[in-house]
Amino acid sequence: MEIKYKRPRLTDYQTAILDAPERFTITEASTKTGKTASHVVWLFEETLKLKENQNTWWVAPVYSQAEIAFNRMRKQVSDQKVFDVNISKLRLTLPTGAICSFKSAQDPDSLFGEDVYAAVFDEASRAKKEAWYALRSTLTSTNGKCKIIGNAKGKKNWMYQLGVRARAGEKDYKYFKITAYDAVEAGILKLEEVEQAKRDLPEYVFRELYLAEPNEDGANPFGINFINAALQNGLSLLPVEFFGIDIAKSYDWTVITGLDKLGKVAYFDRFQKDWAQTKDTILRLPNKPMLIDSTGVGDSFVEDLHTIRHNITGFKYTQESKQKLIAGLSQAIQKSEIGILPGVMQDELESFEFVYNPHTGAVKYSAPSGHHDDCANSLALANKCRIDRRHETQFNYGFA
Repeated sequence: MEIKYKRPRLTDYQTAILDAPERFTITEASTKTGKTASHVVWLFEETLKLKENQNTWWVAPVYSQAEIAFNRMRKQVSDQKVFDVNISKLRLTLPTGAICSFKSAQDPDSLFGEDVYAAVFDEASRAKKEAWYALRSTLTSTNGKCKIIGNAKGKKNWMYQLGVRARAGEKDYKYFKITAYDAVEAGILKLEEVEQAKRDLPEYVFRELYLAEPNEDGANPFGINFINAALQNGLSLLPVEFFGIDIAKSYDWTVITGLDKLGKVAYFDRFQKDWAQTKDTILRLPNKPMLIDSTGVGDSFVEDLHTIRHNITGFKYTQESKQKLIAGLSQAIQKSEIGILPGVMQDELESFEFVYNPHTGAVKYSAPSGHHDDCANSLALANKCRIDRRHETQFNYGFA
């Protein structure tokens, strides 16, 4: 069956990226510049070249992002009858038998095994490097091409490092950068909208999201240098004075962090237990002030604990309260008022990043998709408990 296809109209910068002869292209781009839409076109064109049971892949950090691209390809190609569509598996099969699949990078091990002839890695700066290693292995026997796209996201992620190699002129690599002003010139974005975003957002957020200029810390709210300066050599030997407890939800961990009077970590536990076991663990702790995550099902859990110990207080996460909590932790870290344990606590704090919602204009801090933030939340709760009790003491003694 002959498939009639005509490439849709593209901007000059989109055409340059799609037609680049290099095997690997790395594109750091502003939000809303058409990078996803144009690469959907490229992957479809690559699939058209293949035979029965030959594969192309679209890989994104999480399933929902892969699903967005899948639906775009379905809608973007004028004659949708050429596809055999499998919605549950996010897979499109052409009459030739060539298959285009849309994959989540959340579990990198799931990406091993296939032979892939062409691939796009979308939002790559937000995905695990292990997912890239897996995808790269699938291109080996086919000598397949791969186009890597995403926003700038600091200088520590694997996509940025590949971009460094491409900018240095390494063979088979080509680097592209698209700013919001390039998209304005191409007629994709309106200048007034870009300028409004510049006024609305913190400067480093705007520079990454709209100018494709990576921040040294990847927009980390704590600062990598400050995190390193706060690292402790093991637990403090002083007694615990304040506890912060982040309660597990679904696949997360319950984390308990205890701080001494100097703000150093003197107790740390991270576990996955049922409610009864978690309650027992908490009640075995020293009888000191505790601030516990009481969001959702945790509300009744904390109320039950409070009837036993009155110095246990609940803290409900909302977008606003969570941002204030993290801002307080950031301030404490940067003022050297709090300690940090090397290992999983350090790793979580270093991976924290801003997430920008283009629909609402809101910026929030959280762990990247597929990563945990339980240790960071627990430390932030312990820090707030410390600050709240300090203020209460000052008030009681007339020092407010």
